[in-house]
Amino acid sequence: MNRRVLLGSAGFAALAAPMIMTRAAVAQAATPAKADRAVLPDSHGFKLGSFEVVVVKDGAMPSGAPGETFGTDQSPETVGELLDRNFLPKDRFVNSFSPVLVNTGSDVVLFDTGLGEGARAKGGGRLVEGLVAAGYKPEDVSIVVLTHMHGDHIGGLMEGGKPAFPNARYVTGRTEYDFWVDPARVGTPAENGHKGVLANVQPLAEKTTFVEGGASVVTGITAEAAFGHSPGHMIYRLESEGRQLLLAADTANHFVLSLQRPDWEVKFDMDKAAAAATRKRVFDMVATDRLAFLGYHMPFPAVGYVEKLDTGYRFVPKAYQFDI
Repeated sequence: MNRRVLLGSAGFAALAAPMIMTRAAVAQAATPAKADRAVLPDSHGFKLGSFEVVVVKDGAMPSGAPGETFGTDQSPETVGELLDRNFLPKDRFVNSFSPVLVNTGSDVVLFDTGLGEGARAKGGGRLVEGLVAAGYKPEDVSIVVLTHMHGDHIGGLMEGGKPAFPNARYVTGRTEYDFWVDPARVGTPAENGHKGVLANVQPLAEKTTFVEGGASVVTGITAEAAFGHSPGHMIYRLESEGRQLLLAADTANHFVLSLQRPDWEVKFDMDKAAAAATRKRVFDMVATDRLAFLGYHMPFPAVGYVEKLDTGYRFVPKAYQFDI
């Protein structure tokens, strides 16, 4: 079985549903020669009750000067010291992008679409490759859910000017959509985002269901409001056979800087005070309820837990919890 694809454990694979074995076999058959495997996109699959979850690494972007993005209300030295205490370089960080596919057995639901074709020259936009490696074609996706409408989440909606997922309907937050399509964004810092939404999201409006917090996408998937990072940022709770996973999207954007210091300001949080309040509310719940979560920008495969630590939280990556 291709280790980059499903399901990480030989023992678990032997017990997996026939559908999953078939998809894994397809992926195995499509695997290139050993010399070419380094170019395969990263995908990681696991079970959540009866749901199959596949996380795809759409890309990763190394950057300098972490303090220009995280802890913008702190000194660069303070940001660097926290990184150093966590065995990370002071002057560099890596931002990764992790869309998620959930096969409920009735629907194939994709959460966010990555950077898209415009990022491929720099190694991004690998969502479709990752899905194919995991045994899914774009035509298999029946629902695309957008947690919010920043460019790294909506960039893969279109491919060559056409919908990348031709059989899908769409779900997104009403507040988020109304903000970005409003012509009042012209001439503001949100203008480029406005243009991106007009190009990628608005053409799909007739096939889109607009939701509020508490709405059910399909059985076992529920929307929750988590505003701040963007005006209508939404997160989604998955539940199957008593197991839960919170898709936290961009509630926290760095596993150390955003979680250990949830009060610190983040460049891309559009309402910084609201985003900080949302971080604390959501991750207090995640820690208290010992709830697994998936963060779009957490280290791949982007799934883990948090425990309370000082004034924030410590990220604990998942291991074999979902394989047994």
